[in-house]
Amino acid sequence: MAASMQLTTIDVREVVLSNSSFGPQEIEGIVRAVREDTSRHGVLRDAVAELAGRGEQTPASAVRLGVCYYLMGRYEQAAQTLARADGGALAHFYLGRAKLEQGKYHESIASYESARTAGYDSDLCALAIAEAHRLSGDAAQAMAILDQMFGPVEQTAEYLYQRAATVASTGGNPNEVVALYERAVDSDRRHAGALFGLAMENDRRGNDEEALQLYQRAAESFPTFVGALLNLGILYEDFQYYDRAQQCYQRILEHFPDHPRATLYLKDASASRDMFYDEEALKRQDRLTQILSVPVSDFELSVRSRNCLQRMGVRTLGDLARTTEAELLASKNFGETSLVEIREMLVSKGLQLGQFAHERPEQETPVDTSHLSAEEQALLTRPIAELNLSVRARKCMVRLGLNSIGELVRKTGDDLLECKNFGVTSLNEVKEKLAQYNLKLRGE
Repeated sequence: MAASMQLTTIDVREVVLSNSSFGPQEIEGIVRAVREDTSRHGVLRDAVAELAGRGEQTPASAVRLGVCYYLMGRYEQAAQTLARADGGALAHFYLGRAKLEQGKYHESIASYESARTAGYDSDLCALAIAEAHRLSGDAAQAMAILDQMFGPVEQTAEYLYQRAATVASTGGNPNEVVALYERAVDSDRRHAGALFGLAMENDRRGNDEEALQLYQRAAESFPTFVGALLNLGILYEDFQYYDRAQQCYQRILEHFPDHPRATLYLKDASASRDMFYDEEALKRQDRLTQILSVPVSDFELSVRSRNCLQRMGVRTLGDLARTTEAELLASKNFGETSLVEIREMLVSKGLQLGQFAHERPEQETPVDTSHLSAEEQALLTRPIAELNLSVRARKCMVRLGLNSIGELVRKTGDDLLECKNFGVTSLNEVKEKLAQYNLKLRGE
């Protein structure tokens, strides 16, 4: 307890400007101090400015300055400063972190390797390297690294978080992903990445209240977790808490003044304050829409039931709710046992077979795919999640009940713009993502 109190009451200015030792413990002290009292961020900012103003830095002071730049989100300055620091393990490790935030994943990996060679904690370096591989798109290599790690590290929040994120990125079992995130949060209730990942999983399943609480906890972290603040702001907008949403975007802009998405979202939230919505009705509809979009693959079904649903083209709970018992029983090899299993699954989500059979969508005009290659045509059957849309754009897809890329390209730009909180910025994002695959919205 005494050590914890010492860390949370640390003199941030003294740590930044002194000539005393500077390592992981001092860095954690700064992080805890600012996290516990956000006013200390101003103290940190002023101290860093004073340190930078001293002119030519010694190799040791360059490490201190570079790490502080990283903590404040000044990644380019951090990388430049740490590159000319003392060449020690700490400098290499945080140079890797700065490179990672800049999207320079291979350079990041090289820095982490140098940190490990210089004596930095081997497990932390391995986890950081795995993260860089995952973010670069090589999830298989990330998992290979994690699979080679044994011992106490396997119970740490960082390991569990990295494993959860890697399993998620490979399209693994959603229940395993959630369980790993939950274990990570149990291990460290303030682990921003695990909180954010668990919030995303709840958000995707329509558990808005739980997602909101988890995003709020992740947003309390320092260094600033931009993704958590963006998603929290969007969720606040869904709850009609526009003032709180604006505060989230403003927090991002305090650290990253030129952040394009936060700038646009702040304008949208400001413009929405005067608009009237039936809040409770919208919340109920949004929650139902999210539940209906949950894939049936998220549930543990028997092989017979799973194969039957696949043959019938039933991919989501919404598809099931629009399917009658008679239609299921008419399917080959589908009997009463499978029917009971399906009923119980739907009841667990407050749904029934055939509940929305009357709402089956009208047959839409087929999309002309004659100009597409076989590979591009196959792309139409893949889930929208593969487009890696922002949370705001993804929420629109959920509200419209769109699951595959093929369903998306049947919509016009005007169809999408009718969705709540979906603006021109999100529309342009969708168009750009589709253009990468030589696809367009209907009418484009």
